[in-house]
Amino acid sequence: MTGDEIAKLPYRKNVGVMVMNGDGLVWVGQRTDRYKDAWQMPQGGIDKGEDARTAALRELEEETSIPAAQVEVVAETAEWLPYELPHDLIPKLWKGKYRGQKQKWFLMRFTGADDIIDLETAHPEFSAWKWMTPADLPDAIVPFKRDVYVRVLAEFAPHMSHDIA
Repeated sequence: MTGDEIAKLPYRKNVGVMVMNGDGLVWVGQRTDRYKDAWQMPQGGIDKGEDARTAALRELEEETSIPAAQVEVVAETAEWLPYELPHDLIPKLWKGKYRGQKQKWFLMRFTGADDIIDLETAHPEFSAWKWMTPADLPDAIVPFKRDVYVRVLAEFAPHMSHDIA
């Protein structure tokens, strides 16, 4: 695809979830795809007829086994935050229909115990998980998503402390 063809493609709507524990750390999973060295927060597509908040809670459970009953939604980004895929990935993902994604992000407080987290889901997306300091997030993600992570951190900063309730 040419640059002009890519520029005409729309963004795919997507949600992202920043899960913080009581110590102010953020849940991240190690990706199982070609970016195995990268860690990321849960994210995923929005089903037809689904609102963003419902999609975020569904994706969280699908990827981490954390049910909606074990989190409290604290905040969401005011706007959809877009990112561009690297050009070589565009033809390989979503049948080449999107140039990237625009995401609505949700900050959630984890109220459960770590032992409920299980990556052996129906369609595993992560091979490992850990709690990470918010400051370390931008350097842990794949480079093409870094700007979105910086924006999410800035927007959620007023809500991120040891006690985000």
